[in-house]
Amino acid sequence: MIEAMARLIPISEELTNADPRLLALKNDLPHGEPWGWALAQAILSATALAKKVMSRAPTGLLSLMDEELEELRQLRESLRKAHPLSDLGTRPAVEAEWAALEVLEKGHAEELVALYQRFGHAPFATRGAFVWDGALRVVARPDPATFECLVGYDQQIKRLRSNVERFLSRKPGLQTLLYGARGTGKSTAVRALRTVYETSGLRLIELFPEGFDSLPKLFETLYDLPQRFILFIDDLSFDQDSTLFRKFKSLLEGALFERPENVLLIATSNRRNLVRETWEDREGPAPWESSEELHSLADRFGLVLTFPPFDKRRYLEAVACHLRTELDDATTEAALRFALEGRGFSGRSAKQFADSWA
Repeated sequence: MIEAMARLIPISEELTNADPRLLALKNDLPHGEPWGWALAQAILSATALAKKVMSRAPTGLLSLMDEELEELRQLRESLRKAHPLSDLGTRPAVEAEWAALEVLEKGHAEELVALYQRFGHAPFATRGAFVWDGALRVVARPDPATFECLVGYDQQIKRLRSNVERFLSRKPGLQTLLYGARGTGKSTAVRALRTVYETSGLRLIELFPEGFDSLPKLFETLYDLPQRFILFIDDLSFDQDSTLFRKFKSLLEGALFERPENVLLIATSNRRNLVRETWEDREGPAPWESSEELHSLADRFGLVLTFPPFDKRRYLEAVACHLRTELDDATTEAALRFALEGRGFSGRSAKQFADSWA
């Protein structure tokens, strides 16, 4: 068995100890013979090696990579013989895992370099949704949002998708603000982008305010990766004296650190001006300059999409979409009563009614 040591492709404890119980408990494996999948995941998790070769692979490193691939094949055979297992998996393999398994079985260093250049490394090679609060966290079960029931916003969705498709084609995308009434589907529209475009290389990272200070650390992680990343800020607004206001301006306008070209910012807000203004803000020594700075923050977005409030007709269309049927009189009456109890006409209340009625 391979002993723990410095390696280009680190080997985890459940493989070095050859304990199937550890493998079964600690690894999220695809269906099939488990040892090959575990080693394929080790290949995709070799972050330092992937970063080293994504732009250029020195000749001497290629020979070392060939040696390690051969060692991994020998390890796989010894594990199979010592612990013949049929299946410890719970899901289908994703494309990057299949490609890594193929390299493990018969590839050479050049194919391994091509693997990293195409898929990058874990977790981005195999996962599509993340949160950032100063540390990167994988969203194991992301919201399977779709555009299907965002009724009445066809033009907004068309422009949003067109901008993201341009970004996915390696052209500059416009930083985007979606603003409008609560419950109109702004956040759902952003999350639906991941659902539709994840297989095209799109990744969604929701940024929490406590992660603003450590953005350079996140950007350093994302540089040179082949995926395209939407940095998503939900329900954006600031108090005038908030330190986050200045930090967010730097994120939009640029700062000493460079924002990677594979990162696109999309934010949602219920406020067109983004910053809550007080009476004192209007009567300060330089009220015009202060007001202009606050009100112009939204203007720094290259694309601003408005989501106007629902009316009764749009609300009932959304209810019918969620229920996947035309509404009869009884359902219409119940849906209207549900909204008028205080929830109002919105896409959110339409979904809530459909969930309660189904």
